[in-house]
Amino acid sequence: MNPVFGAAREIQEFCLSRTWRFCIIGGLAVQRWGEPRFTRDVDLTVLTGFGGEERYVDELVAGFRVRIPDAHDFALRHRVVLLSSSEGIPIDIALGAMPFEEAAIGRASSYEVAPGLGLTTCSAEDLVVFKAFAGRDHDWSDIEGIVARQGPRLDVALVWRELLPLLELKEDAVAAPRLGRLLGEPRRVS
Repeated sequence: MNPVFGAAREIQEFCLSRTWRFCIIGGLAVQRWGEPRFTRDVDLTVLTGFGGEERYVDELVAGFRVRIPDAHDFALRHRVVLLSSSEGIPIDIALGAMPFEEAAIGRASSYEVAPGLGLTTCSAEDLVVFKAFAGRDHDWSDIEGIVARQGPRLDVALVWRELLPLLELKEDAVAAPRLGRLLGEPRRVS
């Protein structure tokens, strides 16, 4: 099995065994919704809420190898847990608490990446939101692929409804017009 798929299975089974709410985002979700590309890691969001993160972080750092010496404290400060799978594949876990993250996890669904291996990934729309909010060059390339592959199936109203409040919080005036150009429509207002 592909080692990244194996790492995704490992962290997914860990989360499921604890009945944690989560979804896979990043490169593995791009393979489902956009133009498939090589990815070396597994990215996911685990819904922890605000104030209950430490319990999740404790279990994650006890169950996996950490990638940095102060992984526990780093996770609590930055809301991301940096782990490695049993095969050494990086796993980045965002500690989700925002209403958008909860909704994205609620909209997630299983996708068979290999025979007998279904991974719970976010929706195409939520992936666009995650990517536009992050705003790195490769994120915009991924968004282009998602828009091209999903075409009219993409619920653009949902994307705008979820993204615009996040961009306001971030005080980002660049992402919405850029996304509007990719979608072939002007920036929507909330």
